[in-house]
Amino acid sequence: MTPHPHPPHHEPDAPRDLVGIGIGPFNLSLAALAQPLTALDAVFYEQRPTFDWHPGLLIDGATIQVPFLADLVTLADPASDWSFLNYLKARERLFPFYFAERFHIQRAEYDAYCRWVAEGLPGLHFRHQVDAVRFNPERDVFEVDFTQLDTDGEAEALGRTYTKNIVLGIGTEPYVPEPLKPLVEAPGVPVIHAADYLDHRKTLLAAEHVTVVGSGQSGAEIFLDLLRARPAGRENLHWLGRTEAFAPMEYSKLGLEHFTPDYTRYFHALSESVRDRLGTTQWQLHRGIGAATIADIHDELYRRTLHGGWPDAVLTPGVRVRTAGRIATTKIELHLEHVQQSTRSRLTTDAVVLATGYRERPLDRILAGLDPYLRRDSRERPRVDEQFRLVLDPSVTGADCHVYVQNAERHTHGVGTPDLGLAAWRSATILNTVTGKENYPLPARTAFTSFGLEQRPVIPSARTAPALTPLVEGR
Repeated sequence: MTPHPHPPHHEPDAPRDLVGIGIGPFNLSLAALAQPLTALDAVFYEQRPTFDWHPGLLIDGATIQVPFLADLVTLADPASDWSFLNYLKARERLFPFYFAERFHIQRAEYDAYCRWVAEGLPGLHFRHQVDAVRFNPERDVFEVDFTQLDTDGEAEALGRTYTKNIVLGIGTEPYVPEPLKPLVEAPGVPVIHAADYLDHRKTLLAAEHVTVVGSGQSGAEIFLDLLRARPAGRENLHWLGRTEAFAPMEYSKLGLEHFTPDYTRYFHALSESVRDRLGTTQWQLHRGIGAATIADIHDELYRRTLHGGWPDAVLTPGVRVRTAGRIATTKIELHLEHVQQSTRSRLTTDAVVLATGYRERPLDRILAGLDPYLRRDSRERPRVDEQFRLVLDPSVTGADCHVYVQNAERHTHGVGTPDLGLAAWRSATILNTVTGKENYPLPARTAFTSFGLEQRPVIPSARTAPALTPLVEGR
Protein backbone atom coordinates (compact mmCIF):
# COMPACT_ATOMS: atom_id res chain seq x y z
CA MET A 1 0.00 0.00 0.00
CA THR A 2 1.17 3.51 -0.74
CA PRO A 3 2.45 5.28 2.41
CA HIS A 4 -0.07 7.83 3.63
CA PRO A 5 1.01 11.39 4.39
CA HIS A 6 0.75 12.61 7.94
CA PRO A 7 -2.19 14.89 8.72
CA PRO A 8 -1.38 18.59 8.90
CA HIS A 9 0.07 19.86 12.18
CA HIS A 10 -2.68 21.30 14.35
CA GLU A 11 -2.37 24.17 16.81
CA PRO A 12 -4.59 23.48 19.88
CA ASP A 13 -6.69 26.65 19.63
CA ALA A 14 -6.82 26.83 15.84
CA PRO A 15 -10.14 25.79 14.29
CA ARG A 16 -10.12 22.53 12.39
CA ASP A 17 -11.75 22.23 9.02
CA LEU A 18 -13.91 19.31 10.07
CA VAL A 19 -14.80 17.32 13.19
CA GLY A 20 -16.64 14.04 12.75
CA ILE A 21 -18.73 12.80 15.68
CA GLY A 22 -19.22 9.04 15.64
CA ILE A 23 -17.23 6.44 13.71
CA GLY A 24 -19.63 4.04 12.09
CA PRO A 25 -19.48 3.03 8.41
CA PHE A 26 -20.65 6.43 7.19
CA ASN A 27 -18.16 8.63 9.01
CA LEU A 28 -15.51 5.98 8.38
CA SER A 29 -16.25 6.44 4.67
CA LEU A 30 -15.86 10.19 5.13
CA ALA A 31 -12.54 9.71 6.94
CA ALA A 32 -11.24 7.37 4.23
CA LEU A 33 -12.09 9.82 1.44
CA ALA A 34 -10.78 12.77 3.48
CA GLN A 35 -7.41 11.13 4.13
CA PRO A 36 -5.83 11.93 0.71
CA LEU A 37 -6.90 15.59 1.01
CA THR A 38 -3.72 16.57 2.83
CA ALA A 39 -4.71 20.22 3.22
CA LEU A 40 -7.88 19.27 5.10
CA ASP A 41 -7.54 19.24 8.89
CA ALA A 42 -10.07 16.62 10.01
CA VAL A 43 -10.50 14.61 13.19
CA PHE A 44 -13.10 12.03 14.25
CA TYR A 45 -14.31 11.09 17.76
CA GLU A 46 -16.02 7.89 18.90
CA GLN A 47 -16.86 6.86 22.46
CA ARG A 48 -16.53 3.12 21.81
CA PRO A 49 -13.06 1.56 22.20
CA THR A 50 -12.88 0.24 18.62
CA PHE A 51 -14.87 0.11 15.41
CA ASP A 52 -17.86 -2.14 16.01
CA TRP A 53 -20.55 -2.85 13.39
CA HIS A 54 -23.64 -4.73 14.65
CA PRO A 55 -21.61 -7.44 16.44
CA GLY A 56 -24.74 -9.21 17.66
CA LEU A 57 -25.88 -9.83 14.08
CA LEU A 58 -22.69 -11.22 12.56
CA ILE A 59 -24.40 -14.57 12.16
CA ASP A 60 -22.33 -17.16 10.34
CA GLY A 61 -23.14 -16.98 6.64
CA ALA A 62 -25.29 -13.82 6.84
CA THR A 63 -24.50 -11.40 4.00
CA ILE A 64 -24.93 -7.68 3.60
CA GLN A 65 -27.71 -6.71 1.22
CA VAL A 66 -25.62 -4.55 -1.10
CA PRO A 67 -22.83 -5.64 -3.51
CA PHE A 68 -19.21 -5.43 -2.37
CA LEU A 69 -18.78 -2.35 -4.59
CA ALA A 70 -20.83 -0.52 -1.94
CA ASP A 71 -17.77 -0.34 0.27
CA LEU A 72 -16.57 2.84 1.97
CA VAL A 73 -15.02 4.50 -1.08
CA THR A 74 -15.37 2.73 -4.44
CA LEU A 75 -18.48 4.45 -5.80
CA ALA A 76 -16.72 7.81 -5.35
CA ASP A 77 -13.09 6.76 -5.90
CA PRO A 78 -12.48 3.28 -7.33
CA ALA A 79 -8.70 3.88 -7.13
CA SER A 80 -8.75 4.55 -3.37
CA ASP A 81 -6.33 2.67 -1.15
CA TRP A 82 -9.27 1.96 1.17
CA SER A 83 -11.40 -0.10 -1.22
CA PHE A 84 -12.63 -3.58 -0.35
CA LEU A 85 -10.59 -5.03 -3.22
CA ASN A 86 -7.45 -3.40 -1.84
CA TYR A 87 -8.29 -4.90 1.57
CA LEU A 88 -8.42 -8.34 -0.05
CA LYS A 89 -5.10 -7.66 -1.78
CA ALA A 90 -3.50 -6.60 1.50
CA ARG A 91 -4.75 -9.81 3.11
CA GLU A 92 -3.60 -11.93 0.15
CA ARG A 93 -7.18 -13.05 -0.43
CA LEU A 94 -7.82 -11.49 -3.83
CA PHE A 95 -7.56 -14.74 -5.83
CA PRO A 96 -9.77 -16.76 -3.44
CA PHE A 97 -12.39 -13.99 -3.64
CA TYR A 98 -12.10 -14.00 -7.44
CA PHE A 99 -12.82 -17.73 -7.61
CA ALA A 100 -15.56 -17.54 -4.97
CA GLU A 101 -17.55 -15.33 -7.39
CA ARG A 102 -19.34 -13.53 -4.59
CA PHE A 103 -21.14 -10.28 -5.30
CA HIS A 104 -22.59 -10.01 -1.78
CA ILE A 105 -20.07 -10.53 1.01
CA GLN A 106 -20.68 -11.81 4.51
CA ARG A 107 -21.41 -9.31 7.26
CA ALA A 108 -18.45 -10.55 9.25
CA GLU A 109 -16.19 -9.85 6.27
CA TYR A 110 -17.58 -6.34 5.85
CA ASP A 111 -16.95 -5.73 9.55
CA ALA A 112 -13.37 -7.01 9.21
CA TYR A 113 -12.82 -4.76 6.20
CA CYS A 114 -14.07 -1.70 8.11
CA ARG A 115 -11.82 -2.57 11.05
CA TRP A 116 -8.85 -2.73 8.66
CA VAL A 117 -9.68 0.74 7.38
CA ALA A 118 -10.18 2.11 10.91
CA GLU A 119 -6.84 0.71 12.05
CA GLY A 120 -4.99 2.28 9.11
CA LEU A 121 -6.49 5.76 9.06
CA PRO A 122 -5.01 8.70 10.96
CA GLY A 123 -7.21 11.14 12.84
CA LEU A 124 -9.60 8.59 14.38
CA HIS A 125 -9.91 8.94 18.16
CA PHE A 126 -11.77 6.12 19.88
CA ARG A 127 -12.69 6.32 23.58
CA HIS A 128 -13.58 9.98 23.05
CA GLN A 129 -17.11 10.88 24.08
CA VAL A 130 -18.46 14.15 22.67
CA ASP A 131 -20.44 15.93 25.37
CA ALA A 132 -21.53 19.22 23.83
CA VAL A 133 -21.45 21.34 20.70
CA ARG A 134 -21.79 25.13 20.81
CA PHE A 135 -21.40 28.03 18.42
CA ASN A 136 -18.97 30.74 19.49
CA PRO A 137 -20.14 33.95 17.77
CA GLU A 138 -17.04 35.87 18.84
CA ARG A 139 -14.72 33.50 16.98
CA ASP A 140 -17.22 32.27 14.36
CA VAL A 141 -16.44 28.62 15.15
CA PHE A 142 -18.05 25.63 16.78
CA GLU A 143 -16.74 24.47 20.14
CA VAL A 144 -16.75 20.70 20.63
CA ASP A 145 -16.30 19.46 24.21
CA PHE A 146 -15.31 15.84 24.73
CA THR A 147 -14.30 13.40 27.47
CA GLN A 148 -11.43 11.01 26.95
CA LEU A 149 -12.28 7.61 28.43
CA ASP A 150 -9.96 5.00 29.94
CA THR A 151 -10.05 1.27 29.20
CA ASP A 152 -12.90 0.84 31.72
CA GLY A 153 -14.98 3.53 30.04
CA GLU A 154 -14.43 5.99 32.88
CA ALA A 155 -13.57 9.66 32.40
CA GLU A 156 -9.84 10.19 32.11
CA ALA A 157 -9.48 13.73 30.76
CA LEU A 158 -11.56 16.58 29.35
CA GLY A 159 -10.85 18.30 26.07
CA ARG A 160 -12.13 20.89 23.63
CA THR A 161 -11.54 21.46 19.96
CA TYR A 162 -12.75 24.13 17.56
CA THR A 163 -14.01 23.62 14.05
CA LYS A 164 -15.77 25.26 11.12
CA ASN A 165 -17.63 22.10 10.13
CA ILE A 166 -19.15 19.20 12.05
CA VAL A 167 -20.32 15.90 10.58
CA LEU A 168 -22.69 13.91 12.77
CA GLY A 169 -22.52 10.17 12.19
CA ILE A 170 -23.87 8.89 15.49
CA GLY A 171 -25.89 6.13 13.82
CA THR A 172 -29.00 4.36 14.99
CA GLU A 173 -30.10 2.55 18.12
CA PRO A 174 -32.21 -0.58 18.67
CA TYR A 175 -35.94 0.08 18.68
CA VAL A 176 -38.19 -1.69 21.17
CA PRO A 177 -41.97 -1.28 20.81
CA GLU A 178 -43.63 0.36 23.81
CA PRO A 179 -45.64 -2.74 24.89
CA LEU A 180 -42.42 -4.77 25.21
CA LYS A 181 -40.18 -2.27 26.98
CA PRO A 182 -41.13 -3.48 30.49
CA LEU A 183 -40.15 -7.04 29.52
CA VAL A 184 -36.75 -5.99 28.18
CA GLU A 185 -35.95 -3.92 31.24
CA ALA A 186 -36.93 -6.61 33.75
CA PRO A 187 -34.66 -9.54 34.71
CA GLY A 188 -35.62 -13.17 34.29
CA VAL A 189 -37.02 -14.66 31.09
CA PRO A 190 -34.84 -13.61 28.13
CA VAL A 191 -36.36 -10.86 25.99
CA ILE A 192 -33.58 -9.47 23.83
CA HIS A 193 -33.25 -7.20 20.84
CA ALA A 194 -31.80 -8.71 17.68
CA ALA A 195 -28.80 -6.40 18.10
CA ASP A 196 -27.69 -8.62 21.02
CA TYR A 197 -28.61 -11.95 19.45
CA LEU A 198 -25.20 -13.62 19.33
CA ASP A 199 -24.47 -12.66 22.94
CA HIS A 200 -27.57 -14.64 24.03
CA ARG A 201 -27.64 -17.35 21.38
CA LYS A 202 -26.77 -20.21 23.76
CA THR A 203 -29.52 -19.16 26.16
CA LEU A 204 -32.03 -18.97 23.34
CA LEU A 205 -31.06 -22.39 22.00
CA ALA A 206 -31.58 -23.85 25.47
CA ALA A 207 -35.08 -22.34 25.79
CA GLU A 208 -37.95 -24.75 25.17
CA HIS A 209 -39.94 -22.32 23.00
CA VAL A 210 -38.67 -19.18 21.25
CA THR A 211 -40.64 -16.42 19.54
CA VAL A 212 -39.10 -14.08 16.98
CA VAL A 213 -40.94 -10.79 16.48
CA GLY A 214 -40.17 -8.88 13.28
CA SER A 215 -40.53 -9.70 9.59
CA GLY A 216 -37.44 -8.00 8.17
CA GLN A 217 -34.05 -9.36 7.23
CA SER A 218 -32.74 -9.64 10.81
CA GLY A 219 -35.83 -11.51 11.95
CA ALA A 220 -35.52 -13.90 9.02
CA GLU A 221 -31.82 -14.55 9.65
CA ILE A 222 -32.38 -15.20 13.36
CA PHE A 223 -35.36 -17.47 12.70
CA LEU A 224 -33.30 -19.44 10.18
CA ASP A 225 -30.33 -19.72 12.53
CA LEU A 226 -32.53 -20.99 15.37
CA LEU A 227 -34.37 -23.36 13.02
CA ARG A 228 -31.15 -24.95 11.77
CA ALA A 229 -29.91 -25.49 15.32
CA ARG A 230 -33.02 -27.22 16.70
CA PRO A 231 -33.95 -30.87 16.22
CA ALA A 232 -36.52 -31.86 13.60
CA GLY A 233 -40.01 -32.17 15.00
CA ARG A 234 -39.08 -30.25 18.16
CA GLU A 235 -38.34 -26.85 16.71
CA ASN A 236 -40.80 -25.03 19.02
CA LEU A 237 -40.48 -21.74 17.13
CA HIS A 238 -42.89 -18.90 16.38
CA TRP A 239 -42.12 -16.14 13.90
CA LEU A 240 -44.45 -13.14 13.97
CA GLY A 241 -44.44 -10.05 11.76
CA ARG A 242 -46.58 -6.94 11.43
CA THR A 243 -46.29 -6.78 7.64
CA GLU A 244 -48.98 -8.48 5.59
CA ALA A 245 -46.51 -11.07 4.32
CA PHE A 246 -42.97 -12.30 4.79
CA ALA A 247 -42.19 -10.29 1.73
CA PRO A 248 -39.03 -10.17 -0.36
CA MET A 249 -36.91 -7.06 -0.54
CA GLU A 250 -37.51 -5.07 -3.71
CA TYR A 251 -34.46 -6.07 -5.72
CA SER A 252 -35.42 -5.46 -9.31
CA LYS A 253 -32.95 -3.44 -11.33
CA LEU A 254 -35.25 -0.43 -11.72
CA GLY A 255 -36.50 -0.76 -8.16
CA LEU A 256 -32.92 -0.42 -6.93
CA GLU A 257 -32.74 2.96 -8.64
CA HIS A 258 -34.47 4.35 -5.54
CA PHE A 259 -31.02 4.06 -3.98
CA THR A 260 -29.33 6.42 -6.43
CA PRO A 261 -28.31 10.06 -6.08
CA ASP A 262 -30.93 10.83 -8.74
CA TYR A 263 -33.76 9.61 -6.51
CA THR A 264 -32.26 11.25 -3.44
CA ARG A 265 -32.27 14.62 -5.20
CA TYR A 266 -35.81 14.04 -6.48
CA PHE A 267 -37.07 13.09 -3.01
CA HIS A 268 -35.42 16.10 -1.39
CA ALA A 269 -37.20 18.48 -3.78
CA LEU A 270 -40.66 17.14 -2.87
CA SER A 271 -42.88 18.87 -0.35
CA GLU A 272 -42.65 17.78 3.28
CA SER A 273 -46.14 16.24 3.24
CA VAL A 274 -45.39 14.17 0.14
CA ARG A 275 -42.06 12.99 1.57
CA ASP A 276 -43.77 11.88 4.78
CA ARG A 277 -46.44 9.98 2.86
CA LEU A 278 -43.86 8.22 0.71
CA GLY A 279 -41.90 7.21 3.79
CA THR A 280 -44.80 5.03 4.96
CA THR A 281 -45.28 3.25 1.61
CA GLN A 282 -41.74 2.23 0.70
CA TRP A 283 -41.08 -0.33 3.44
CA GLN A 284 -40.41 -3.14 0.97
CA LEU A 285 -37.47 -1.21 -0.45
CA HIS A 286 -35.54 -1.55 2.79
CA ARG A 287 -37.47 -3.69 5.29
CA GLY A 288 -38.16 -6.74 3.16
CA ILE A 289 -36.24 -10.01 3.28
CA GLY A 290 -33.57 -11.06 0.82
CA ALA A 291 -34.94 -13.62 -1.65
CA ALA A 292 -32.05 -15.98 -0.89
CA THR A 293 -32.86 -15.93 2.84
CA ILE A 294 -36.53 -16.67 2.13
CA ALA A 295 -35.45 -19.56 -0.08
CA ASP A 296 -33.10 -20.89 2.63
CA ILE A 297 -35.91 -20.82 5.19
CA HIS A 298 -38.29 -22.63 2.89
CA ASP A 299 -35.61 -25.21 1.98
CA GLU A 300 -34.91 -25.89 5.65
CA LEU A 301 -38.60 -26.26 6.47
CA TYR A 302 -39.15 -28.49 3.44
CA ARG A 303 -36.19 -30.69 4.35
CA ARG A 304 -37.86 -31.39 7.67
CA THR A 305 -40.95 -32.82 5.93
CA LEU A 306 -39.06 -35.47 3.96
CA HIS A 307 -39.81 -38.25 6.45
CA GLY A 308 -43.40 -37.23 7.10
CA GLY A 309 -44.95 -34.63 9.37
CA TRP A 310 -44.47 -30.91 9.56
CA PRO A 311 -41.90 -28.95 11.55
CA ASP A 312 -43.12 -27.44 14.80
CA ALA A 313 -42.62 -23.92 13.52
CA VAL A 314 -45.37 -21.32 13.16
CA LEU A 315 -44.86 -18.41 10.75
CA THR A 316 -47.60 -15.75 10.98
CA PRO A 317 -47.50 -12.35 9.28
CA GLY A 318 -50.01 -9.56 9.81
CA VAL A 319 -49.77 -9.79 13.61
CA ARG A 320 -49.01 -7.08 16.13
CA VAL A 321 -48.13 -7.50 19.79
CA ARG A 322 -50.64 -5.44 21.80
CA THR A 323 -49.30 -6.10 25.28
CA ALA A 324 -47.09 -8.60 27.03
CA GLY A 325 -46.47 -9.84 30.54
CA ARG A 326 -44.52 -12.39 32.53
CA ILE A 327 -46.08 -15.55 33.90
CA ALA A 328 -44.35 -16.18 37.22
CA THR A 329 -40.62 -15.95 36.47
CA THR A 330 -40.26 -18.57 33.75
CA LYS A 331 -42.53 -17.66 30.84
CA ILE A 332 -43.86 -14.75 28.82
CA GLU A 333 -47.39 -14.22 27.56
CA LEU A 334 -47.76 -12.20 24.37
CA HIS A 335 -51.18 -10.70 23.61
CA LEU A 336 -51.55 -10.73 19.84
CA GLU A 337 -53.89 -9.16 17.32
CA HIS A 338 -54.29 -10.26 13.73
CA VAL A 339 -54.92 -7.06 11.80
CA GLN A 340 -56.81 -8.48 8.80
CA GLN A 341 -58.97 -10.91 10.80
CA SER A 342 -59.53 -8.49 13.69
CA THR A 343 -58.96 -11.41 16.02
CA ARG A 344 -56.94 -11.66 19.22
CA SER A 345 -55.10 -14.49 20.92
CA ARG A 346 -52.39 -15.22 23.46
CA LEU A 347 -49.05 -16.92 23.00
CA THR A 348 -46.98 -18.37 25.82
CA THR A 349 -43.26 -18.60 25.17
CA ASP A 350 -39.96 -19.06 26.99
CA ALA A 351 -37.89 -16.44 25.16
CA VAL A 352 -38.43 -13.57 22.75
CA VAL A 353 -36.13 -12.05 20.15
CA LEU A 354 -37.18 -8.57 19.05
CA ALA A 355 -36.11 -8.06 15.44
CA THR A 356 -37.93 -4.75 15.53
CA GLY A 357 -35.34 -2.64 13.79
CA TYR A 358 -33.48 0.55 14.59
CA ARG A 359 -34.29 4.23 14.89
CA GLU A 360 -32.10 7.24 14.26
CA ARG A 361 -30.44 8.42 17.45
CA PRO A 362 -31.96 11.75 18.50
CA LEU A 363 -29.73 14.72 17.74
CA ASP A 364 -31.26 16.85 20.49
CA ARG A 365 -28.84 15.88 23.26
CA ILE A 366 -25.66 16.46 21.35
CA LEU A 367 -27.00 19.58 19.61
CA ALA A 368 -28.71 21.12 22.64
CA GLY A 369 -26.26 24.02 22.54
CA LEU A 370 -27.24 24.77 18.95
CA ASP A 371 -31.00 24.57 19.47
CA PRO A 372 -31.57 28.35 19.16
CA TYR A 373 -29.93 28.24 15.73
CA LEU A 374 -31.71 25.15 14.35
CA ARG A 375 -34.47 25.50 11.79
CA ARG A 376 -37.16 22.82 12.02
CA ASP A 377 -40.03 21.53 9.89
CA SER A 378 -43.70 21.33 10.84
CA ARG A 379 -43.04 18.18 12.90
CA GLU A 380 -40.09 19.72 14.76
CA ARG A 381 -37.52 17.67 12.86
CA PRO A 382 -34.29 19.40 11.81
CA ARG A 383 -34.38 20.71 8.25
CA VAL A 384 -31.54 19.41 6.07
CA ASP A 385 -30.46 20.96 2.77
CA GLU A 386 -29.45 19.09 -0.38
CA GLN A 387 -25.78 18.99 0.66
CA PHE A 388 -26.71 17.20 3.93
CA ARG A 389 -26.28 20.35 6.04
CA LEU A 390 -28.61 21.21 8.90
CA VAL A 391 -30.42 24.44 8.12
CA LEU A 392 -29.10 26.89 10.71
CA ASP A 393 -29.57 30.56 11.44
CA PRO A 394 -27.76 32.85 8.96
CA SER A 395 -25.60 34.15 11.81
CA VAL A 396 -23.97 30.68 11.82
CA THR A 397 -23.97 29.80 8.15
CA GLY A 398 -22.93 33.34 7.27
CA ALA A 399 -19.75 32.64 9.22
CA ASP A 400 -19.25 29.63 6.91
CA CYS A 401 -19.94 27.19 9.75
CA HIS A 402 -22.02 24.11 8.98
CA VAL A 403 -23.27 20.90 10.60
CA TYR A 404 -23.64 17.91 8.27
CA VAL A 405 -25.56 14.73 9.08
CA GLN A 406 -25.09 11.13 7.98
CA ASN A 407 -27.94 8.62 8.36
CA ALA A 408 -30.14 11.15 10.16
CA GLU A 409 -31.96 12.64 7.18
CA ARG A 410 -34.43 10.04 5.99
CA HIS A 411 -37.27 12.55 6.38
CA THR A 412 -35.55 14.87 3.87
CA HIS A 413 -33.46 12.56 1.67
CA GLY A 414 -35.51 9.39 1.54
CA VAL A 415 -35.17 5.64 1.66
CA GLY A 416 -31.51 5.58 0.63
CA THR A 417 -30.38 7.43 3.78
CA PRO A 418 -29.19 4.32 5.71
CA ASP A 419 -28.10 2.43 2.58
CA LEU A 420 -24.40 1.55 2.43
CA GLY A 421 -24.45 1.99 -1.34
CA LEU A 422 -24.84 5.76 -0.98
CA ALA A 423 -22.13 6.16 1.68
CA ALA A 424 -19.26 7.07 -0.64
CA TRP A 425 -21.38 9.44 -2.74
CA ARG A 426 -22.69 11.27 0.31
CA SER A 427 -19.20 11.48 1.86
CA ALA A 428 -17.80 12.85 -1.40
CA THR A 429 -20.63 15.39 -1.60
CA ILE A 430 -19.85 16.57 1.93
CA LEU A 431 -16.10 16.84 1.26
CA ASN A 432 -16.62 18.69 -2.01
CA THR A 433 -18.89 21.15 -0.21
CA VAL A 434 -16.57 21.61 2.79
CA THR A 435 -13.51 22.26 0.62
CA GLY A 436 -15.28 24.19 -2.12
CA LYS A 437 -13.48 22.01 -4.65
CA GLU A 438 -14.46 19.07 -6.82
CA ASN A 439 -12.04 16.68 -5.14
CA TYR A 440 -14.33 13.84 -6.18
CA PRO A 441 -16.12 14.39 -9.51
CA LEU A 442 -19.62 12.98 -9.13
CA PRO A 443 -21.91 11.78 -11.92
CA ALA A 444 -24.66 14.09 -13.12
CA ARG A 445 -26.95 11.14 -13.79
CA THR A 446 -27.14 7.77 -12.03
CA ALA A 447 -30.51 6.21 -12.99
CA PHE A 448 -32.39 5.29 -16.14
CA THR A 449 -35.63 6.25 -14.37
CA SER A 450 -36.81 9.85 -14.59
CA PHE A 451 -38.58 10.29 -11.27
CA GLY A 452 -40.24 13.57 -12.22
CA LEU A 453 -41.35 15.44 -15.35
CA GLU A 454 -38.65 18.10 -15.17
CA GLN A 455 -35.75 17.94 -17.60
CA ARG A 456 -33.06 15.54 -16.47
CA PRO A 457 -29.43 16.61 -16.05
CA VAL A 458 -27.30 15.75 -19.04
CA ILE A 459 -23.91 14.08 -18.78
CA PRO A 460 -21.46 15.70 -21.23
CA SER A 461 -20.97 13.58 -24.36
CA ALA A 462 -23.65 11.11 -23.22
CA ARG A 463 -26.40 10.19 -25.66
CA THR A 464 -29.69 11.04 -23.96
CA ALA A 465 -33.34 10.63 -24.83
CA PRO A 466 -35.40 13.74 -25.66
CA ALA A 467 -36.51 15.55 -22.54
CA LEU A 468 -40.19 15.36 -21.62
CA THR A 469 -42.19 18.53 -22.19
CA PRO A 470 -43.68 19.70 -18.87
CA LEU A 471 -47.47 19.59 -18.76
CA VAL A 472 -49.17 22.98 -18.73
CA GLU A 473 -52.23 23.23 -16.51
CA GLY A 474 -55.42 23.44 -18.56
CA ARG A 475 -54.12 21.62 -21.64
